[in-house]
Amino acid sequence: MKNTQNNFIAGIGNTPLIKLSGPSELTKCNIYGKAEYLNAGGSVKDRAALALIRDAEEKKLISKGGTIVEGTAGNTGIGLCHIGNSLGYKTIIVMNENQTQEKKDTLINIGAELRLVPPKPYKDNGNYVKVAGRLAKELKNTNNQGVVWANQFDNTANAKGHYKSTGPEIWEQTEGKIDGFVCSSGTGGTIAGVSNFLKEKNKNVKIYLSDPRGSSLYNYIENGELKSEGGSITEGIGSSRITANFAEAKIDGAFSIDDHESLPILYNLIKNEGLSLGTSCGVNIAGAIRLAKKLGPGKTIITILCDRSDRYQSKLFNKKFLIEKKLPYPSWL
Repeated sequence: MKNTQNNFIAGIGNTPLIKLSGPSELTKCNIYGKAEYLNAGGSVKDRAALALIRDAEEKKLISKGGTIVEGTAGNTGIGLCHIGNSLGYKTIIVMNENQTQEKKDTLINIGAELRLVPPKPYKDNGNYVKVAGRLAKELKNTNNQGVVWANQFDNTANAKGHYKSTGPEIWEQTEGKIDGFVCSSGTGGTIAGVSNFLKEKNKNVKIYLSDPRGSSLYNYIENGELKSEGGSITEGIGSSRITANFAEAKIDGAFSIDDHESLPILYNLIKNEGLSLGTSCGVNIAGAIRLAKKLGPGKTIITILCDRSDRYQSKLFNKKFLIEKKLPYPSWL
């Protein structure tokens, strides 16, 4: 039988590059998005989830019947639960209660044990990442098959997963003819893994961070100071600290992206190109457009299309919410 796959995990990786016609025409460059929403669990975080689980297995920290615990904005949790289900692991997810209902529902519907906490800064002991770490420690002696805290932010198996898969795929798909790579950072795994691989292949490839307002990373890259300004409705990207994964990234510069810049890009892609993408994709593509303008015509720029819009529809297509936030909304609403 042709085109068959042995299991869920076989559907992770080898995603296509899709040319973004509008952004390419606007900049006279070739801007491509790596269609990570086509991973089996629906997002780029499937790669991190798989890398974190394989790392735990290799270290013999977990076996069938074990439990994976993680603090997540949603997508990594969804990936961990799907993969965990396919391998015989239970999944407990700690998530901020202000994340979209769509992601909460998805996690519950696929069998994760979901624990919601009030949003707290990382320095607070109630921060969702720290709650997940403590929970895993508390549960450690309750399961002989192992209880693992995936720790996507500071477990560098995340970045290594992208170094071994996403980076090589981009290099091969562009036949090495790539001038720039842009993406946002949540854990830092994608930009760290991809930047290290591409820079090894060609040190002249420009790597830029596309950072939403409210995150401190733009100021860190440009001015050496962790300082945030403004805010954003995007979820799962931006940070107030330098994670172990982000610390490994090789970054040439950064762009700060406002929702007023990123949202119209998403709505135009739906209307003109049939691509209905999640909020972080707007930040990524806005960054790709900025880098294309910076590098000049004829260049090839790659970014990440993290997930689909259906995980954010209560924000992206909620006219009342968008008007209250003084943000643009699609013309068809």
